[in-house]
Amino acid sequence: MPEARELTYLDAIREALAEEMRRDPHVFVLGEDVGAYGGAFGVTQGLYDEFGERRVVDTPISESAIIGISVGASLRGYRPVAEMQFADFIACGFDQIVNQAASLRFRYGGRASVPIVIRAPSGGNVGGGLYHSQNPEAWFVHRPGLKVVAPATAYDAKGLLKAAIRDDNPVVFFEHKYLYRRAKGPVPEGDEIVPIGVAATRREGDDITLITYGAMLAPSLEAADRLSNDGVEVEVIDLRTLQPFDKQALFTSLEKTSRVVIVHEDVKTLGIGAELSAVIMEERFDRLDAPVLRVTYPDTHPPFSQVLERANLPDTEKIVAALRQTAEY
Repeated sequence: MPEARELTYLDAIREALAEEMRRDPHVFVLGEDVGAYGGAFGVTQGLYDEFGERRVVDTPISESAIIGISVGASLRGYRPVAEMQFADFIACGFDQIVNQAASLRFRYGGRASVPIVIRAPSGGNVGGGLYHSQNPEAWFVHRPGLKVVAPATAYDAKGLLKAAIRDDNPVVFFEHKYLYRRAKGPVPEGDEIVPIGVAATRREGDDITLITYGAMLAPSLEAADRLSNDGVEVEVIDLRTLQPFDKQALFTSLEKTSRVVIVHEDVKTLGIGAELSAVIMEERFDRLDAPVLRVTYPDTHPPFSQVLERANLPDTEKIVAALRQTAEY
């Protein structure tokens, strides 16, 4: 294991980009203000100075063009990493992602691949309002041909981004803005890859399985610790990858606990929790001793008011309440 340093989530992403660009000259970065400015959040700072304007490319404010260029470049052998300044505006490039990038490998019978990564800063709790706080991951989990990743830790942010860049399929890589400078942890130097499609057990427990990802990992772990004081041990599973998700890890935990709570920041209706719940009930219904509960954002838009936003966001108290309801069923 290479020596680990304490890095922020943001610095881990930047380090992954730099290492992959040094390793493979076909990797390049493009997006709005990613060049000399260093990106809206500073993720690409320093890359322009090291790699120059031909590999760190400033683009017009056109998500459709950014992703369209990425698709075309990937078909010519390049590995573009496209930054959406905010995940909310990924909708402007939706056609290019779901009708082009996701389908081309199938359309050409495997003779073509689209090795692009679309970095999407997502999520709330930053007072960004309705156009800068959304969690649109479920849109892309639904589309065959795409991989969808949502790391919760600095270690995973680096390791999963490196894996995504090397993957021959299009990957939508959700980075939670709230974690950029708040999530810190040990990150190895060098080539430490976190495989796509493998969940992580963040806390062992025998009574309830809690499934989560992204910024909801921290309040989920806090809630699990609170339940431990009541004698209820919660196992916390961090999905890390939303498509393909690690079904076996969930089923293995359920075999121990017989109870499941799912926590995500996206809205409830047709969020990833709905799919996880359906899969569990279709394939492991006989192992359940209680209904699967979901703790999510309400089906509404994020307000500008941080007081109202905090009232909407899933938090430790709401997760504790759901865990207690499940334990008492």
